[in-house]
Amino acid sequence: MLNKGDKAPDFKGVDQDGKEITLKDFKGKKLVLYFYPKDNTPGCTAEACDLRDNYSRFESMGYKIVGVSKDSEKSHKGFIEKHHLPFPLLSDKEAVILKAYDAWGRKKFMGREYDGIIRKTFVIDEEGVIIDIIEKVDTKAHSKQIIG
Repeated sequence: MLNKGDKAPDFKGVDQDGKEITLKDFKGKKLVLYFYPKDNTPGCTAEACDLRDNYSRFESMGYKIVGVSKDSEKSHKGFIEKHHLPFPLLSDKEAVILKAYDAWGRKKFMGREYDGIIRKTFVIDEEGVIIDIIEKVDTKAHSKQIIG
């Protein structure tokens, strides 16, 4: 279980354009790493669009944003184009990054239990240390939860 103050687990993933992205790419920058269940679903779209709408504030405060789900690169590309998202989305089909960040586990929906993506966000400082973990994500006002 990850906690504030822990070193963020290193990760390597491929974005919507097939470009490899790692935690090391953000050394010296603050990173908002958010995990979400599925492209083009109502909650995930609201969350991504809220982050998009506040992106200039994040940038002015030195933050970069990266989203992660199990969706394919092609799905991510369509999601980004449809909603004009200014940040990359990583495809984690094998749930390697999701598991490293405790964002994969048992979920319950309509009385059914299954393994799936747990929506959560990690805020990582310039040195790769977790400074905040948001586990109860408000998809419509997520930016406020991160930067107030």
